[in-house]
Amino acid sequence: MLAVLWLSAALSAIAFSLANTVRGEVERTSTEVDGLRSYYLAQAGVERGILYVEWELEHTVPPDAPFHYSPQSPVLPFSFPSGDAVVQVIPEAAKLNLNTAPPEQFLRLLISLGADPDHAAQIVAGIVDWRTPGGMSQFDSFYLSLTPSFRSRHTSFEETEELLLVRGITPELYYGGYNRDAQGRLVPRVGLRDCVTVRNRLDGIDVNTAQPAVLMAIGIPPDAAAAIVARRLVQPFKDAEEVAGFAPGGGEAFARLRVGGKSIFTFRSTARIRLPNGQLSDLRRIVAATVSFGRPDDRTRVDVLRWYDNAWTP
Repeated sequence: MLAVLWLSAALSAIAFSLANTVRGEVERTSTEVDGLRSYYLAQAGVERGILYVEWELEHTVPPDAPFHYSPQSPVLPFSFPSGDAVVQVIPEAAKLNLNTAPPEQFLRLLISLGADPDHAAQIVAGIVDWRTPGGMSQFDSFYLSLTPSFRSRHTSFEETEELLLVRGITPELYYGGYNRDAQGRLVPRVGLRDCVTVRNRLDGIDVNTAQPAVLMAIGIPPDAAAAIVARRLVQPFKDAEEVAGFAPGGGEAFARLRVGGKSIFTFRSTARIRLPNGQLSDLRRIVAATVSFGRPDDRTRVDVLRWYDNAWTP
């Protein structure tokens, strides 16, 4: 009798373990399926966002379009039968150019992102060394001591990811991350990749989409940058005159602010699938693409310059 009881207990434990494993695998598979559906939904958001911007650039917006893109409305909310996708249209003019911005702007940018001033100064020197033609430098000596070893390119940056090779730049500083507020909640923190570009050839900075750190980098005081962000959340700026009226006599830094970009944009799509009960899933999938719409006199060519399957959003 005792042996039967022990055998029953062992079989019950095995059955419970098997049921728990099956349940876990079912939930994991369901999550993966939802993630895949969210990915394709986010991809559809990017593709539709590209179409809307193309319509606007070509002045061919269909009369039955529910809304249209404009530099004053850089967020496109799309609703699909399977869920919703919110697409941010960010012109490259919202970022500092790695190859042309002066060192003092990079210094202010790094400090506003949380870098120590001495550490920031070292990084700026490394960025300038990387993009400046020349022979061996102290940075090359450092890079050659690493495993694997390499040298500075001593030419223009071709992609922002090259910053990860510059002495002093960490993945956390480049990609950003999260901080905890007083209530213990996670608060996103932007990184360098959200603030710099190699494709912005304009002198101005888009006031409606630039990160606060970029605004401070060009010389706008922190309180004024916060006021700009608060204002554009309620009502985006319509034109340069409206920006000038927001900060009359603001100086050279405010004079650099503009509205919109030209022909290169980053589309960042955040998708949530619709559940059987009609509500949106808590699972979010974010993808992004950097797209060129050709020359101002020829918008017929659309090139996807970069595609990001996993794009974190600040």
